[in-house]
Amino acid sequence: MKRARRIGAAVLVVAVGLGLWAFALEPASLTTQQHKLLIPNWSPELSGLRVAVLADLHVGSPFNGISKLHRIVELTNRLTPDLIVIPGDLVIHRVLGGSFVTPDDTAAVLARLSAPQGVWASLGNHDWWFDARRTIAALERQKIAVLEDTAVRIQRGNAHFWLVGISDFWEGPHDVRKAMSHVRDEAPVLVFTHNPDVFPSVSDRFSLLIAGHTHGGQVRVPLLGRPIVPSKYGQRFAFGHVVEGRRHMFVSPGLGTSILPVRFGVPPEVTVLELHPG
Repeated sequence: MKRARRIGAAVLVVAVGLGLWAFALEPASLTTQQHKLLIPNWSPELSGLRVAVLADLHVGSPFNGISKLHRIVELTNRLTPDLIVIPGDLVIHRVLGGSFVTPDDTAAVLARLSAPQGVWASLGNHDWWFDARRTIAALERQKIAVLEDTAVRIQRGNAHFWLVGISDFWEGPHDVRKAMSHVRDEAPVLVFTHNPDVFPSVSDRFSLLIAGHTHGGQVRVPLLGRPIVPSKYGQRFAFGHVVEGRRHMFVSPGLGTSILPVRFGVPPEVTVLELHPG
């Protein structure tokens, strides 16, 4: 009987510890991961370009308010990226225990981000559910350009590339053809969007597609993987560097939470991608 009680007490302690970690400590944490990617159609003159990815900020989700956003901005600037992309879901539509933060307040903090090749954003499904026009206006007032099915030419030294933003796969037009029509020459193309499910629709003309949305599943269980991934492709597009033929995509696990305020084995992350021809 005593042995059974000890086992029961140990199980309870472990369960409480795991719950505390998953619902408080890990969601409140902040990490950075840097990845060196070899990608096709990338110019040697652009080798070493460093892109910081701030995906799924969901400002207002538990342990992820304005004070955390200040930490994210400070960390990102210390990493000295050449380019910063924010692939959607700045706001949080609904999450247990969350507190809504307006896109205006979020954009005012993001205005402190700094990168020589600029700070660029697209919208995610939560931004559309809230108010796409208001979110775009808030960002643009802070000089953060929003690329929705369009492209911009970016100069770096003697070389240039095209940055293409594709609108959200669930809620936006995600008009890939329209977005690519703004690419005027044969220079390398870097694409970013919110939802990775657009990946099969994009040709191999681009060098890399950057996405978020999945939060890396929010939960990764040893031996079992990621039980829930908000993608019709499931684990295939859950996280990380995806290579299919000559097409490359990187899915960032992002920074916030949605639906349930939980992260386990997938800590909030500022992702930095260092791009090289390969």
